[in-house]
Amino acid sequence: MPSLPVISGHDVVKAFQSLGWNIARRNSSHIILVKEGETASLSVPDHTEIAKGTLRSLIRSANLTVSEFLAAL
Repeated sequence: MPSLPVISGHDVVKAFQSLGWNIARRNSSHIILVKEGETASLSVPDHTEIAKGTLRSLIRSANLTVSEFLAAL
């Protein structure tokens, strides 16, 4: 399994947007993403560095593999 980079919340949102997720709203320091056909919504912290465990959880919630996410970066 490839290792996850340390990236910002803004870069995470851009990667998910390239995979079809859309910004639904912004709730204080979190950006909420939704995708048509998906039951889950993603709550991405808008921080300068996203913890690797948080990023891995977001990727898992989006039904993606780490490799698919890294290709979207």
